[in-house]
Amino acid sequence: MEYREDFRTFSVLVSENREVMSKCIEAINREFLKGQFHLEISQYEITVFLNMLDLEKLKGVVSALETKYSLPLNNELSQIVREIESIGSYGVKAGKRSYVHYNRERKVSGRKQKVLERGAYFYAQENDFSTVNNSLPTRFLDTVSVADSQEALKQMPDNCVDLVFTSPPYNFGLDYGEHRDGVDWNLYFEKLFAIFKECIRVTKYGGRIAVNVQPLYSDFIPAHHIISDFFMRNRMIWRNEILWEKNNYNAKYTAWGSWKSPSNPYLKYTWEFIEVFSKGDLKHPGESALSDITDTEFKEWVNAKWSIAPEKKMKEYNHPAMFPEKLAERVIKLFSFQEDIVLDPFNGVGTTTKVASRLNRHYVGFDVSKKYVDIAIQRLEGQS
Repeated sequence: MEYREDFRTFSVLVSENREVMSKCIEAINREFLKGQFHLEISQYEITVFLNMLDLEKLKGVVSALETKYSLPLNNELSQIVREIESIGSYGVKAGKRSYVHYNRERKVSGRKQKVLERGAYFYAQENDFSTVNNSLPTRFLDTVSVADSQEALKQMPDNCVDLVFTSPPYNFGLDYGEHRDGVDWNLYFEKLFAIFKECIRVTKYGGRIAVNVQPLYSDFIPAHHIISDFFMRNRMIWRNEILWEKNNYNAKYTAWGSWKSPSNPYLKYTWEFIEVFSKGDLKHPGESALSDITDTEFKEWVNAKWSIAPEKKMKEYNHPAMFPEKLAERVIKLFSFQEDIVLDPFNGVGTTTKVASRLNRHYVGFDVSKKYVDIAIQRLEGQS
């Protein structure tokens, strides 16, 4: 089967009784619009032109013709019907199967003007961000440090980092060593937002912030929504939500909630979220020669559902919630240029900083755990 202009086309061979088949084709073509479905017969074959079709109607017409002309069981018309029935990809419009352009995006006329009229990212329009970007002092460049990010970031100038990529502690009660996880939610978000406030300040105009987060469903805390709301209230442009599909189907789905009852069903999830924001402008300036994403990667990664296996080395590094290097690679290559500066204020054992360095980006990482910082430095040095 192939495409010809606005039709899917295929052919079947003509039997010896070509004259009868010609009459059948004339009868069929009278029943359907030529721009939607028609048949053409040559000396040796019948070509089917398929755009949109009421398949049940075609079956009825064919059945009547088979009876009228006493056609054999496996005649050309029945072959055509079976071939059409075997097509699994189609849309449905006005009761008909649509076989061409059924999955094409609908075009909106005057789109740009309509965006202006609606007010794109209206919540971020009245910001007071400076458009002047600054250089990061060399004492921070390509370093990983033991520090509380809330205080450490205050030492950095405004608008000096191109990309923030981080995954803050989940507040699930996990063992992060020196960090206490599982505190009161109000205290958790108060501290988190104080750090994110500094992240916004140090991000360049046109820079991006990407946050990997997993809601705590057992507490009914939609952390990804709460975090997105914080950034939007602080005039950041919400630009993307990526689903990180971990394909972790080993969860016990009946661990909580009601069993076989609508009383209190508990839903489990096999994915996490990456919320992505821009500061001031959706466009991040950079030289095209410093873009290192391939055409294949770009086409795959702009599909916002990323299927990536979880990190397998968490026991090796004694860290309970690492994301894999593959995840960091996608975020860094899709949202920054080579030689950009990438910051992770919750650097942990250093996946962000290691991948940033490997991808020819500058990096800055902070973590409160000396143990984790030591591991992050070892990974940068290629020791693990």
